[in-house]
Amino acid sequence: MSKLIESYDNSMQVQKPNKFVKKSKEILSTLHAFFHGNPPAIIGSLLISIVLIGALMAPVLASHDPNKRVARPHVAPNAEHVLGTTRSGRDVYSQVLHGARKSLAVALSAGIIAMTLAVAVGVTSGYMGGKVDEWLNFVTNVFLVFPQLPLLIVLAAFLGQVGSMVITILLGVTSWPWGARVIRSQTMAIRNKEYIISAEVMGESKIRIILVEILPNLISIVFGGFLGTVIYAMGSEAGLGILGLGDATEVSWGSMLYWAQTSSSLYTGAWWEMIVPATALAITGGSLALINMSIDQVSNPKLKTGPHMKLWKKLKREADQRRGLL
Repeated sequence: MSKLIESYDNSMQVQKPNKFVKKSKEILSTLHAFFHGNPPAIIGSLLISIVLIGALMAPVLASHDPNKRVARPHVAPNAEHVLGTTRSGRDVYSQVLHGARKSLAVALSAGIIAMTLAVAVGVTSGYMGGKVDEWLNFVTNVFLVFPQLPLLIVLAAFLGQVGSMVITILLGVTSWPWGARVIRSQTMAIRNKEYIISAEVMGESKIRIILVEILPNLISIVFGGFLGTVIYAMGSEAGLGILGLGDATEVSWGSMLYWAQTSSSLYTGAWWEMIVPATALAITGGSLALINMSIDQVSNPKLKTGPHMKLWKKLKREADQRRGLL
């Protein structure tokens, strides 16, 4: 009996590594298929990885405390302060690293809130139809009528200087309608597919059909909308910061631009105080846009390029030869 138990344990130990190896190979194969012949994905992932590593490792990589005066005002970039100092004598390099944490946290959190609302409203409206669709579509249209950035400016001005938490909620609550419209239209396109009808005939619940049958087919659209919302939220947070409607005591890319504008850094020759956070915003937004573009190229056959297009042309040519068209 003990030998049987021991042999069973050994077989289970052999199966677990095999399953792990198989799963790892599937993940690597998926990543290879995504990055192979997809330069936007490679460049975008490399740039955003550098930004994320800098943000996560800011306490280690930063050379000074971002909130303390460490040198004379407007010291040009040198060996000690590689990106110079601000008008208040703070190290710009340390500020841009710590500011990345705040700006990315606001943008990512706002993107999660917005896409959660967009998925909930869009999928429910597109699948349920009828009165539910009418009411949810009405609410979506109401939110679409209001211009988002002016609305944010009015709300932030009404509330006074607001912190990152309030900005995150404002951006998340006002950024979901466009994503909801796209998800609704895609849900309406697939709700009459054979596998959806089969699941309904088999008596599956609507919640399970939405979670298991519909949502997996919307992953690329949801992720693309999430990246677009993150880019918009990052720019909006910086815009509110420049206008002085954010919390200027928090270190973020928006507050850095605000203080650079307040001190007239470009006019006084301290270009680094303005250029550094602006470049960080441009690189981060550009890398996310490249990843979003690469997702479109993989998920949309009409946009496939590189080896994907070469393979398609080769298969088409072979098919035309078999049909006698060549």
